Amino acid sequence: MLEKALLGDRRYWSWILLLLVFMGIGAACFLLQLNVGLGITGMSRDVTWGFYIAQFTFLVGVAASAVMVVLPYYLHNYKAFGKMTILGEFLAISAVLMCMLFIVVDMGQPQRVTNVMLYPTPNSMMFWDMISLMGYLGLNVLISRITLDAERKSIPPPRWIKPVIILSIPWAVSIHTVTAFLYSGLAARGFWMTAILAPRFLASAFASGPSFLILLCLLLRKVAGYDVGKEPIQKLAVIITYAMLLNLFFVAMELFTTFYSQLPEHMHHFSYLFFGYHGKGALVPWMWTSISLAVLALVILLNPATRKNENLLVVACLAVFSALWIDKGLGMVVTGFIPSPLGHVQEYFPTAPELLISLAIYSLGFFCITVLYKIALSVKRAHS
Repeated sequence: MLEKALLGDRRYWSWILLLLVFMGIGAACFLLQLNVGLGITGMSRDVTWGFYIAQFTFLVGVAASAVMVVLPYYLHNYKAFGKMTILGEFLAISAVLMCMLFIVVDMGQPQRVTNVMLYPTPNSMMFWDMISLMGYLGLNVLISRITLDAERKSIPPPRWIKPVIILSIPWAVSIHTVTAFLYSGLAARGFWMTAILAPRFLASAFASGPSFLILLCLLLRKVAGYDVGKEPIQKLAVIITYAMLLNLFFVAMELFTTFYSQLPEHMHHFSYLFFGYHGKGALVPWMWTSISLAVLALVILLNPATRKNENLLVVACLAVFSALWIDKGLGMVVTGFIPSPLGHVQEYFPTAPELLISLAIYSLGFFCITVLYKIALSVKRAHS
């Protein structure tokens, strides 16, 4: 089926070429990082996780969100998601690959990643995070390969794949839960040490991932003529609405607990994030932008009339995705280090090489999405 990705018009190959150029630039910056070290990034002694790990955290949520179409389709026999399910699975595969690459570049020396497998440490969250990601990637590759191949041959999928699909549903929840435990298990970082971090991660994941999937579906309708239908898009929009409401509710719970109880260590992190602390507030405009976008999205999504308007739905999905990317892809990780346990404020700013390497990884992810969607659409058109 891979040969189907080699067929395309000028727009298709121009897009592929652009992604390859970004990947090439990022690869050159990564070679510089390998030679010089992580000193070319904006990370420091006080801020040891930066843009790389923040993107990993956000993309784990995008990967986990595939369960929002897999669960209704396979467990509840909701056939309306039939054309969308394979798109969600392929999005999950691409997102997990990006997650793993962000971990690799953050390690400084990629060979260090092998130590997790060569010297397994079951009491380490890093170990379980790697197991959950690799397992989820393997499950989605297997499921999408078997189901798409069965469709290509116009035969029912084998019966043994159903238990594998069912297993992938709790596994999807586990990958973001383990990621949350990775943070909340660090007692010295008050900003992350909260029992509601895992539910908050999952709520944001079930809003951001489906939002992106809706945008991809609408884009495919426009550029490729592949229409998943209005009903599944609207059902997914409802899921986004509830997930976004839950996410904001969880954030409000954290803010109430922190400021009503006057917990100094927790207050300092939230003060830095939303108001600035000791004259430093690089993330303040970003976070208020995130809140504004979240409110805008909910205004559109909560009203059925505006939610059913696909032009406004695009605005809402872009707002949800952007708001949660700012929250998790910028604010969540960095703020855990500012201020430090000793009260020192060392701000973090990603450098140009850091951003270019990240752009290359995102380009690789979009490359995978493009190729996988090209294959899926070719198969579905041939057997529609």
